This record gives sequence, C-alpha cells and structure tokens, in this order.
Amino acid sequence: MKSKTASPTLNPILLSTAILSIACLIACSGSDAPPAAPADTPEIAAVRVAADALAPVLITEPTAVDTDDPAIWINPEDPAESLILGTDKGGSIYVFDLDGKIIPEKTFSGMGRANNIDVEYGFMLGGEPTDIAVATDRNSNLLRGFRLPEMTPIDNGGIPAFAGEPPELQKPMGISLYKRPSDGAVFAVVSRKSGPSGAYLWQYLIEDDGSGQVKATKVRAFGTFSDATSMDEGVPELGEIESVAIDDALGYIYYSDELAGVKKYHADPDAPNANVELAIFGTDGFADQREGISIYAIDDGTGYILVSDQQGNTFRIFTREGEPGNPHNHRFVKSVSVSTNESDGSEVTSAVLDPRFPSGLFVSMSDNQTFHYYSWDDIAGDDLTKAPNGTVFD
Repeated sequence: MKSKTASPTLNPILLSTAILSIACLIACSGSDAPPAAPADTPEIAAVRVAADALAPVLITEPTAVDTDDPAIWINPEDPAESLILGTDKGGSIYVFDLDGKIIPEKTFSGMGRANNIDVEYGFMLGGEPTDIAVATDRNSNLLRGFRLPEMTPIDNGGIPAFAGEPPELQKPMGISLYKRPSDGAVFAVVSRKSGPSGAYLWQYLIEDDGSGQVKATKVRAFGTFSDATSMDEGVPELGEIESVAIDDALGYIYYSDELAGVKKYHADPDAPNANVELAIFGTDGFADQREGISIYAIDDGTGYILVSDQQGNTFRIFTREGEPGNPHNHRFVKSVSVSTNESDGSEVTSAVLDPRFPSGLFVSMSDNQTFHYYSWDDIAGDDLTKAPNGTVFD
C-alpha cells in the first residue's frame, strides 16, 4: 500500500468513526475478544477523504492490525443472518454480522499474514453440498480452507501454495473461487507477491480428500504481468498482481495488474485458448494502483465490474457484459468517491440481505482497520441499474 497522498478535507463522519473505533478497541479488550493489536501497532489514523465522498451505511468494529480483503457469505435460509468475512494482516480472519459487529467465536487467528479471501457455495464435501471459504496466508505460503458458516478449518492445517517455486515466488496474495456450471467442479485462482509474466497466477482444483478435508491440485499457470513501476517517495516501486475476481455465471477471470490495467481470461481451465488474454481495460483514469475488483451481477447477464482506484479513494465502474457484439469491451461508466481510505479489497452482492441494502451490499476495506458497508442504491445513484428483487445465487 502506498504512502498517503495529499490530504483533502476531513470527512466529519469518518472522524467520528475513528474516535468510536478507538473506543471499541478499548471496550473489546476482554479475554473473549478477538486478538488485540500488538503494542507496536500504530494508532488508528484519521481517515482523510473528500468532503463530498459517499458515506457508508455503517462501519465495522475495528480489527487488531490492518484490514485487507472482505468476502460475503449469504445465508440461504435467512439473508439477514449473512456474514462478512474480513482478513487482517496480523494473521486473523474476522467474521462480522450485518451490523458490523465482530463475532468472536467465528474469528480465526494464528495465521502468518491473512491476505485475501473468497467464498463458494455447494462444494461437495463428505457427499454433502457445503459452503466454503478459502483464504491466502502470505507469510506461511499456504491456502487455508474453512467450512461455512461455522468457520471450521477443513484444510489439514494448510495447503502449500506455489509448491516447487523458489521461496520468493511462493507468497500467495489474491484468491477467487470458481464453480464451473457444467459439472460443479470448484477451482481457486491464486495470485502472488512476485511471479513471472505468463505464469503469475496458478489455478487449483479444490476437492474432498476423502477424510472431510480439502486438497488442491494445480491445473494451470497463466497470466501476463506488465512489470511496470511507479515512484514511491522518489524510489521506483514494482507493481504486482493481487486482486482477482471471477464471474462464475459468465465464466471469466479478472485481475488487477496494478500499474497497467484489469486483465481478463477464461475461468474454465479446459476452455479453448484458456491461457489467451481476452481483454485489458482500466488502463487510464487511475491515480496509481488498480486494486480490489468486485462484480455486481444481475441474473440477465448484465451488471458492473468495480475496481478500486486506491490512491484516488474512488471506485471506477465498468460494464460487466461488455458491448453488443463484443463482450470483452468493458466500457467505463462512472467513478464513485467513497469514504474508505486507500481501499484495497472489496466485495459486492446484488442479493437483498436486509432493508438497509434493498438492491445489494458493497463492502470495502479502509486503512483504519475497518470495513465499510454501502447500499448499492447509493453506489448506483441515478446512473446504474439495480437488480430487480436481488439476484439468485447457487
């Protein structure tokens, strides 16, 4: 994450939030609370965003160290009981309710550095359809798997990532799960801190190992990398590939080549020309790094791709379906200024979870140890489509 840029007007909503966050850290210091911040953890910084930035519906309780990436698990029986999973770089995965409250009994700690996380529905485990989450542990070079909603580990202590690569090329970062419509097979696409162009990302088949745990088998390596650099306080800084998002229904992978653009590939590793880059978009208009990608999916195949302009404190929004006759031409629609600061990871759903989010929920991390919940109605404004009655998810 970059150093802070010039400071615009302080948003009073976020100033009060920072104060409340500090109070919550004090109040949550009991023995049953999630891990406390280490003694050398900096105080929560005042979040500086534009005065006219879109305000969230609510902001979560703060985590101990540094938030990174959220995922949304939708409760099929009671959407109001859905969960937000959020990684913290201090080595924990926090679980929040829709009020932004931490659920201590579901929070998982003891990882090296929790980076990104994603959710998939209906994975076959022990012969039963099971919802799962898979996260990357960057410092331990592992993938971690969990049964939802319990957050029970199901990975035999962790699955090695990028096995056989030199140590400096084994550090997993981004992850997105894909359920192939034709047969229900579940895959994980994983990016890393450093990697070679053409094989920067690996795709794994996730399977039941026969003992109620999951295993992962590499099925391909792919993904070009621009090798571009930017200047950070006068020092050249190499870009990287972190954020990955997969559109299960349409069958495409999107990832942020941070200093170049958003790149697109087939999600099915067995598709013809699966390793051929289909598109690159979002090549201009960003202050610097392209970060978190999330997909607002509508059942008719339309929707939007949201990409974090991290240093601009905005999300740039592109068409999901492309253009007539060219599904790989993802037109820029608009930019939304948000109250999250230096946002990295994000997630969105068009499902109706509760009355506060009538057309869906957008979640983004902020660098003051929190996640922000936005109503899609507020993101959409008068410019974007709202899913009629939410979306159907599998």
